[in-house]
Amino acid sequence: MSVRMGEEQKQYQEFLKSRQPAKHWLKNSIRAFFAGGIICLIGQGIQETFVHFYHMSEQMAGNPTVAILIFLSALFTGIGVYDVFARYAGAGSAVPVTGFANAIASAALEHKSEGYITGIGTNMFKVAGPVIVYGVVAAFFVGLVRYVFTNF
Repeated sequence: MSVRMGEEQKQYQEFLKSRQPAKHWLKNSIRAFFAGGIICLIGQGIQETFVHFYHMSEQMAGNPTVAILIFLSALFTGIGVYDVFARYAGAGSAVPVTGFANAIASAALEHKSEGYITGIGTNMFKVAGPVIVYGVVAAFFVGLVRYVFTNF
């Protein structure tokens, strides 16, 4: 069943199209690529620090590296730096683990006036909950597929 638009609705749709900014796909893609690369470069630098100065294996250095990236992302979100970077970087700042930490920290900051439990706690996990659930479910199925292919 198609909905017919009246003349006013058509004019309004045309007005909206004329006011939308142009989309710069190539420029945004390049920015996202380099921003994500910079985040990964910082992470690699942190990991190399753990490997060379603390004599950890690369595998062992992974967890503290991720923890530091999450901490830095939350810290920079709290002082307002990460949001400025994210406006410039686009998806390049949202895809790595730092983007997830930014989303959680932003939700916590936005609702801090409502209290620790009903504000920060509940609203922070409105963002994190679905990501955690889908991550756990995806990990289960990947593990199941790996188990089937390695044992049968």
